[in-house]
Amino acid sequence: MKKIFAIIGIGLLIASCGQSYEETKRLSRQQRQEAARKDSAALKVAVMPTLDCLPMFVAQHHELFDTLNGGVRLKFFMAQMDCDTALERGRVEGSVTDLVRAACMAKRGTKMRYVATTNAYWQLVTNRNSRIRQLKQLEDKMIAMTRYSVTDMLADFAVDSAKLDKDHVFKVQVNDLSVRMQMLQNNIMDALCLTEPQATIARTMKHTVILDTRSLGWQMGVLAFREKEMQRQARGKQLELFVKAYNQACDSINKYGLTHYRDVIAKRCKLKKEMVDSLPKNVKFAHATGPRQEDIAIVEKWMQKN
Repeated sequence: MKKIFAIIGIGLLIASCGQSYEETKRLSRQQRQEAARKDSAALKVAVMPTLDCLPMFVAQHHELFDTLNGGVRLKFFMAQMDCDTALERGRVEGSVTDLVRAACMAKRGTKMRYVATTNAYWQLVTNRNSRIRQLKQLEDKMIAMTRYSVTDMLADFAVDSAKLDKDHVFKVQVNDLSVRMQMLQNNIMDALCLTEPQATIARTMKHTVILDTRSLGWQMGVLAFREKEMQRQARGKQLELFVKAYNQACDSINKYGLTHYRDVIAKRCKLKKEMVDSLPKNVKFAHATGPRQEDIAIVEKWMQKN
């Protein structure tokens, strides 16, 4: 009899464990479905560890995005190409990018709505060990860039300005920002196209800047959203509130300065806190407004040529 009771007890214990496991699976499934629902409802924006994304980092820090119906999710990537892929495949609704890449996506069928022109600029930085001080010295050298982007266009401008043979300047596609910086630190690459704060890191390491998009008058950084998605009424309302929060964040940065947001920059841009003090002091962030026609024309001309 004791054996029978023992067997029954074990059976009940196993059954209860089985129910607990099934219940756990059911709850887990419900939690995944709820997380997916919330993610789908949110306005998702692809960002990188670059300074042009700071208004969004600050808006998130101050919970300005919480007023949006569904909220805002910032999706972090280390390569612009990955941001663009996420945008084209519908995994995000918007992305920080540049006019060249946005034009290429539009050409492939993803129509864009330009919400803001960012303050991003790009510098052509040469490795101090390569001893390159002038554009004409780029002959037979390697330049790290991302194909079909403003960095690609900048590299071409450098070659054309120095009247070099394009076959004698080697553009190497290096998409990941961290890999690009490692190449500079390990003296693998002769020259690199960098934006902030990576350009500041390179300058503090005594590497040389031989070309700057600001000297060319280019304003190529943009915050773009998929037009088809933004035509939905709910998304349109989200975007309106997003722009409001973005502008408030810009005002706060301009008022208090970059050092006020040292912790935010260090965390989001993967930067040492002391390096924040080395960033340019005159950085300003403008309210959301579309790109200039002259910059669009420069991109169109380059794309037709290439």
